[in-house]
Amino acid sequence: MLSGLSVPTDARVLVDYRTSDDAGVYALGAETALVQTVDFFTPIVDDAYTYGQIAAANALSDVYAMGATPLTALAVAAFPVKDFDPAEIAAVFRGGLDTLVEAGVALLGGHTVQDTEVKFGYAVTGIVHPARVLANAGARPGDVLVLTKPVGTGVIATAVKFERSPAEVTARAVSVMRTLNRRAGEVFAARALAGVHACTDVTGFGLLGHGCELAAASRVTLEIEVAAVPLIDGAYALASRNRPGGTANNLRHFGPNVSEPPGFDDNLRALLYDPQTSGGLLAAIAPEVAGDVCADLEERGVTAATIGRVAEAGEVLIRLK
Repeated sequence: MLSGLSVPTDARVLVDYRTSDDAGVYALGAETALVQTVDFFTPIVDDAYTYGQIAAANALSDVYAMGATPLTALAVAAFPVKDFDPAEIAAVFRGGLDTLVEAGVALLGGHTVQDTEVKFGYAVTGIVHPARVLANAGARPGDVLVLTKPVGTGVIATAVKFERSPAEVTARAVSVMRTLNRRAGEVFAARALAGVHACTDVTGFGLLGHGCELAAASRVTLEIEVAAVPLIDGAYALASRNRPGGTANNLRHFGPNVSEPPGFDDNLRALLYDPQTSGGLLAAIAPEVAGDVCADLEERGVTAATIGRVAEAGEVLIRLK
């Protein structure tokens, strides 16, 4: 959307839209940089309180992905003026606030408009040392790829809409979505100068879409072991009949940059392109410290998976194996 605009250059801008990163970074001085992002979406679950929780976790994730600490948030909301229970609106805001409190983030206010379709999220501001920014442009050949959450929330949310998702599968997806990336982000941030080279969060473009953006920004090729990619238990069984519209869009846009093995499973393909809400962090980590980083994640209660490696730039951005 910004490609046709003549945007002035500013030496204080460390990261902006040009690398399709998760948030913008602006240097305030030699020791501090401002990190800013905004994210909101329509309801993905039926329960209003849970929707607020997920929306907050999703917005905060962009800041964690940059190796930063979120500090403040502004709510961004749209609600119908008629035939919508005010108690439901209050529950959405309460769920979001409880997640902000869990993250240690101050709610400063926000902006609400009238709309026919419900939308909710946050603009989040954080801080990071300029030298410790975890951009998506730092992956190096030889790095190990680590993913901190399983995929499949888009498929499961679509199944929920048509009442085709078993209760236990829905509960697993909700648990994934409302879990903060705070602990994973802190582990990666602690090693931003010691082996964690790049990071992004996996959201609307799916694992392969955000992986393509990381590969393009870093000018490398990612090799992903499909069997190693964690899936939410139950997502595969739902993938054939419950694909969100974003899956086809992601495949159309990013597919030409992905090399698949012969006879690739269509349901696995759908899950790798599945648009995620509040997904995990994907990090590129030097092989000599990857084991220690994964141990740190496990100690913090984060179940992470090693899903591949970074290779020299080639004819594609992602090579599936």
